[in-house]
Order: sequence, then structure tokens, then C-alpha cells
Amino acid sequence: MYVRHLQVTDFRSWPHADLALEPGITVLVGSNGQGKTNLVEAIGYVATLGSHRVASDAPLVRDGAPRAVVRAAVVNSGRELLVELEITPGKANRARINRGAAGKPRDVLGILRTVLFAPEDLAIVRGDPGERRRFLDELLVARSPRYAGVRSDYERVLKQRSALLKSAGAARRGGGKADLRTLEVWDGHLARFGAELLAGRLDLVAAIAPHVTSSYANVAATDEASAPSGRVADVRYRSSLGASLPEGCGEPMGKAADVGELEAALLAELERVRPQEIERGVSLVGPHRDDLELLLGELPAKGYASHGESWSFVLALRLASYHLLTEDGAEPVLILDDVFAELDRRRRARLADLVAGAEQVLVTAAVAEDVPPELTGARFDVREGEVRRVQ
Repeated sequence: MYVRHLQVTDFRSWPHADLALEPGITVLVGSNGQGKTNLVEAIGYVATLGSHRVASDAPLVRDGAPRAVVRAAVVNSGRELLVELEITPGKANRARINRGAAGKPRDVLGILRTVLFAPEDLAIVRGDPGERRRFLDELLVARSPRYAGVRSDYERVLKQRSALLKSAGAARRGGGKADLRTLEVWDGHLARFGAELLAGRLDLVAAIAPHVTSSYANVAATDEASAPSGRVADVRYRSSLGASLPEGCGEPMGKAADVGELEAALLAELERVRPQEIERGVSLVGPHRDDLELLLGELPAKGYASHGESWSFVLALRLASYHLLTEDGAEPVLILDDVFAELDRRRRARLADLVAGAEQVLVTAAVAEDVPPELTGARFDVREGEVRRVQ
């Protein structure tokens, strides 16, 4: 899998850009603000329908333009597909495949897979649980695009149920009665979609955990036998179900998550905490309250890991994602966006060595010297609104 050609119109700072790509390593060099990250962000958008830098689509459209267009020619298992995405703030985005009829953007998911390393990734370790849930869900959708619909359905139900809880709480405080029959209906919807999303996450964590351990050891240039005591990396899923979560789910070699079991557990827990939810006006149970625990030994990486260890953990998570997606049969495109400037020399060399053999690696850097010599290949200079190949 690789991107053969990228074209953008009114995307971020680019009125227009046209970039011919090839397998192997491509380095885009340009000072900050020249737009190199915008180009790889466009490629990431084709794969995920989202940006690693902003939460909404509006900033992706060039100031003053009505819409942005991203076109990418993607070679997937020997077949080339042209993906075209039209991003229009305030309206529904549109997608075309091979210049066919316009359809839903979700239809393009799975054509291109990427794993993107960026300075913003440090928030996965140091940020709030929402950052780690986002990491899990993006990888889940990359492995199985149908989860994009599951997540969307869950978020829609959660919004409706939370609004109902607020109104029920207000009614009780005002001396009235809440219509709990309606709440029970939304409980069923939340449990159904929540169980499906939770099952996907649990199975994902069980699959990725061994890769995280080995990738951390590789990045940190250690192995489990020689690692300092208590510093082996691990990941565990922490569910709002607590002890009600079926035993063994989410663990390597544990049992596969059963959607029916999880739905029943969610319904029982929702019933148990209903008085608290009505009092507080928020949904207290479900995948939106869960977290991915990142551990070094038995200590949480957040708060205990050094700056270097935090970066090693972030790199391990991304490398683990790459290995997991490759196991699924389609090696993803690797994007390293200004990440080498954040790493010390040893971690630069380790990361370069670990990714150099990938089918396609796209690297951005403000200074060419930041890119390790192991990553040599095509080079483009990005400056003053132009992309020019120099090597």
C-alpha cells in the first residue's frame, strides 16, 4: 500500500499543490509555516477523515475559500484507486472513488491506512483519557471501518441520553417526576451500541499489548530480560464497568469479548447508578468513561515516566499499531511529521532503523540534518508556496 499521487486545492495554506510520490522514503523539508505538515495532514485525512492537529474540519479549508478538495491516488494490493474528498464547512462533506458518483466520506475508509507520528502524540501519554480513547478508536476504525458507524451511533445515543438525564434531574429538583420509561429506552440503545464498541476495544487491546511491550523494548534499546526492574511497558483497558467487566476480556490470550455479555453488564450497571446519573445529569457508565492504562512496570506512565520514557511509549504505541495493521494484511503508510526534532539522537536512530524498511515512509522536517541518514530517498523542498523535488 502506498500513495502514488497527492493533489490538494484550498487545503490549509495551499491554494493548490501537486505531489508525485513513490514507494520508499520521501522527505519533505521546509521551515515552520511553509506548509509541509499540511501536505501529510491531507494524506492522513484520506485515511481517517480527521486531522491529527484539530478536532473539526473548518480549519482545513483555506481562509476565504468555500471548500477544500483532497485527491489521492492510492495503490492497494496492486490496484490503484483515486479518492477525492470535498470538505465544506457547515455542510455535509462528499467523497468520490474513481470519479464515480458522490457518496458519503465514510465509504473511503479502508482504502488507505496510515500510522502517523507527530509531536502532538505526547498527549496520548500525558493528556486526559479522551486522548487515549481517540487513539484506540482511530486504530479500531483503521482495522475495521464499520466501527466508524458504531462509534457515531454510540455518540448520538449518548448525547440524547445525557440531555434526558439533565431534564430528569431538573424535574426532580423542581418537585416534578421524570419519565423514566423514556430513559429505559435510551439505556437499551446505549448498552447495545456501547457493548459493540467496548467489545472492539477490548479485543484490540488484547491484540496490541504484546506489540507495545516489544516495540517499547526496541525503541528503548532494551529487552524484557535486560530492562530495568519494573520498566517493561504494558497496556490495559480500564472499563467503567469495573468488577462487572467479564473476566479475561482485553487481556492477551484472554477470551474474546462477547457483545451479549457486555450489553447485559452495561444494562445492569446503568440501572445500578441511575439515581446518581439523574442527580448529576451525566452518563456515568459506558465506553465514553473508559481509559487505556499505559504502564511501565506497575506504575502509570502518566505522572511517573520521564520525558524520554514518555516519548519511547508514544513511539511504541505507533509502532505497535503499524505491526498490528501489517499483520492484518495491508502494510500502512508511515508518516513521521516533525517528530525527529523532538527526539534525542539515540531515539532518532532507533526509530529510523525500525521504520526504514516500510513500503512507504513520509517524513517532514524543518531542518534536513534532523533526519537520520538511514532515511534516505526522494527529497522535496517546501517553501514559498511551492513543492520542488531536489533529489
